[in-house]
Amino acid sequence: MIRLENVCKKYRKHVAVDDVNLTVASGEIYGFLGPNGAGKTTTIRMVAGALAPTSGEIFLGGYNLAAQPKAAKSILGYIPDRPFLYEKLSGQEFLFFTADLYRVPKREAESRTKELLEIFELYDWRDELIENYSHGMKQRLIMSGALLPRPRILVVDEPMVGLDPRGAKLVMEIFKDLAGKEGVAIFISTHTMSLASKLCDRIGIINNGRLIAQGAEEELRKSAGAQGGDLEELFLELTSMDAEKP
Repeated sequence: MIRLENVCKKYRKHVAVDDVNLTVASGEIYGFLGPNGAGKTTTIRMVAGALAPTSGEIFLGGYNLAAQPKAAKSILGYIPDRPFLYEKLSGQEFLFFTADLYRVPKREAESRTKELLEIFELYDWRDELIENYSHGMKQRLIMSGALLPRPRILVVDEPMVGLDPRGAKLVMEIFKDLAGKEGVAIFISTHTMSLASKLCDRIGIINNGRLIAQGAEEELRKSAGAQGGDLEELFLELTSMDAEKP
């Protein structure tokens, strides 16, 4: 559903993303981990169509993102790490506005808006201006907007920023249902190791722009020669091993 082939991003002499190849299947949750400055957000923005790669190709649902951007983005939902919202709208008005952008029929937009506001526990706040929402509520509203047109692919950058434990648990359950019940391919960039361990089917680790390891957590453990430990210890081991390479 998501496929990156030899994707590179350069800024003059600096190589931010270096020859990355990965796939995310329908119904799979793929966690993308890396130290600060490793190339995670740059990769996420390229997959979301916000940045163009210097070289290589990105395919979303079989569509080439560079050659067929409209078709590729029509099946994509993107949740950024910092929500951008029109704060003088109410939560419900924002979702109706989003539905108009995606040309969702009015009756479907009304039922889908109600459904998402209830799922994300925002229904009682539907007529409140967004400027009165907490950061966590804004994050959940952004997620509602991304899911409104029923995307087949969901790209998420740091989904738990600003969420309290209850909100984080709710979002994890929603993502699991989207992948397991609706077959959505989910690509998540995160610093939260516990989230990646609990939620993701496979994990990719990027360091200095290069994808240094990917697979299920147990596969990563074998590649590092580790016998135990949690994902955080495994992450530190793999990135340290990469740093020691000549």
